[in-house]
Amino acid sequence: MTNPAITAPDSLLKAQKLANLLDNAVRIPFTQIRLGLDFLIGLLPFAGDVVSLILSFKIVHYAKQLGMPGLVLAQMIKNIGFDFIIGLLPFIGDIADVFYRANQKNVRIMERWWVANQHAAIKANGQQALKDWQDKQDV
Repeated sequence: MTNPAITAPDSLLKAQKLANLLDNAVRIPFTQIRLGLDFLIGLLPFAGDVVSLILSFKIVHYAKQLGMPGLVLAQMIKNIGFDFIIGLLPFIGDIADVFYRANQKNVRIMERWWVANQHAAIKANGQQALKDWQDKQDV
C-alpha cells in the first residue's frame, strides 16, 4: 500500500505563487526574459520599491510559518535588502530587477530547507511507491 503523498505545505505553495507573480509572471515576446510585478511596480520611484519590499516580506512571513530558523530567514532578508537598495538606483535598479530575482532566490531557499527537513519521509514514500510498482509488475 502506498504511503500518503508528500505534498508541500500551503505556506510554501503560497510563497511560490507570490514569487512567480513578483519575479517572472510575463515573458517578453521573442526572448527568454521574464518580468514580474516587482519590475513594473519598481518603475515608480521609491514608492514602487517600498511596495515591492512589503510584498517580498510576505514570502519571509510564509517562511516563518514553516518554522525556518532565524539564520535562514536572515539570508532571505539580506536578499530582499539587496534587491531594495539596488532598486532605488534610477534606471540601473530597474534593469537589475529583471535579473536579480530576490523572491525566486528566497523561495529556492525555502524549498531546499523544506526538502532537507522532509528527506526521510520523501525517501520512504519513494521507496514504497517503487515497491508498489514492482508488485504490480509481478502480477
